[in-house]
Amino acid sequence: MATSTRSPRRSWDAPVPPIFRPLLRAYLIGYASAVGPRFLSLLIQYTLRRQKKERETNGNGKKRKDSFLVALQRVLLRPMETQSFPTFCAALVGGYTFLELPLKSIIDRNGSNISELARKRLSRFLASFISAWMSLQLLQSKQTPDFTGTTPHPHPSKPPVTTHFAGRTLDLTLLAATRALDVIVGELWARRRTRREAAGHWTRWDARIGRLADPALFAFSSGLVMWTWFYEPARLPPAYQRWISTAAAVDNRLITALQRCRDGTLRYGRDTGQAPLLGSMCDDYLWPRHWGDPAVSIPFPCEIVHMGVGPSCEHHALSRFTRSFTWAMTTYLPLSLLLALRSRGPRSLLTSPPALRRVLLSAARSSAFLGAFITFFYYGVCLARTRIGPHIVGTSTPCRQRLDGGICVGTGCFLCGWSILLEHAGRRKDIALFVAPRALATLVPRKYGKEKEWRETAVFATSVAVVLTVFAENRRRVRGVMGGVLNGVF
Repeated sequence: MATSTRSPRRSWDAPVPPIFRPLLRAYLIGYASAVGPRFLSLLIQYTLRRQKKERETNGNGKKRKDSFLVALQRVLLRPMETQSFPTFCAALVGGYTFLELPLKSIIDRNGSNISELARKRLSRFLASFISAWMSLQLLQSKQTPDFTGTTPHPHPSKPPVTTHFAGRTLDLTLLAATRALDVIVGELWARRRTRREAAGHWTRWDARIGRLADPALFAFSSGLVMWTWFYEPARLPPAYQRWISTAAAVDNRLITALQRCRDGTLRYGRDTGQAPLLGSMCDDYLWPRHWGDPAVSIPFPCEIVHMGVGPSCEHHALSRFTRSFTWAMTTYLPLSLLLALRSRGPRSLLTSPPALRRVLLSAARSSAFLGAFITFFYYGVCLARTRIGPHIVGTSTPCRQRLDGGICVGTGCFLCGWSILLEHAGRRKDIALFVAPRALATLVPRKYGKEKEWRETAVFATSVAVVLTVFAENRRRVRGVMGGVLNGVF
């Protein structure tokens, strides 16, 4: 009896010559990442507008043309410009692909005394370095209003002087630098483990350090981000700042009061004119107004931090977790369902209780992580200013000033990130590597002089060269989403 053999599935880009496939895949991935979020945001806005039956009119009272198609056209066509992210992705990958073989030939002719492996690594490094340098300059050449300033000319009769600033590609550079550091540290740790296992010196403490590396990275990074959000929010990207503010759900007057405690504007035991700040908050929550007077209340009661939940710090923490968990589930549950439907299909998901249970548990676990993150931050503030801090620092007026002037917020920043231990171990690395570049961004200026841009370009090119060179030899070394993207491209 003859047996039928199923032919292998034909790739969608099979008609494309192999050397052009990575370039095409990189362009499409870049295009999807540029269009996808904007298209989804546009669709949500349009749906909400239709539900509310809003009719926009111009000054003459005539009905305006539906702006949805115009906005959709802009979302779809703008990423096709020359100085766009998809073009950058294609230039980086295409340059690396096309330059590697010619550079390898040149190095082979002039470096016969170098080993074959070293010549391969050098050609890959140089090819990726050159392509990364040129592709980033493509993005940097685009001028935007946010990075353009004007100053009056010394002579009033002449037009203002236009100054262009660098920093548009800083987030991309920090992402590449973080990934390069992760690759280097991971490779060094893997070699250390191999040596110690061969010598029989690998211990449980070594294994624990390896498992705690990603949680520690996330805890440090998220703590730095939260500290910046609290005291220097302008150093964070606006969208990131708004998202944290939404998740935190805190009265801005409370944040302002703690900020003024830190800079000395609000001082306990002195009338510096700051009583109306928290006094208005006391009026809104029906508390005694003197609670918000720093000259009288030293310190102001922790119930103000709880914002109407009650005097108990533990009850406030439980309330925070419940509210944050519920809020997070509205995001994580639909996302988990969509991912499951994409991979399994609706029929398989509905007819398989274990699969549906895994989806629910995954969403609940991620929601618990985010809920605990917010809870730990707030409870850390309470621990420092009420529960433990006064027993360590002291209860005098200067000690209370120190506690509310940074120690309480610092404690919350230190504790909140360890909630990552509630998340699945496989996701910790992705979350940690997502937050780490944003933490680095708080340490460098968002804008800087154009004459210093070459430094950023050099960091980016070197980082990309490290990642691609290591990836060519050991694909598993590039972890998480970035590793998946590179596997899809190459």
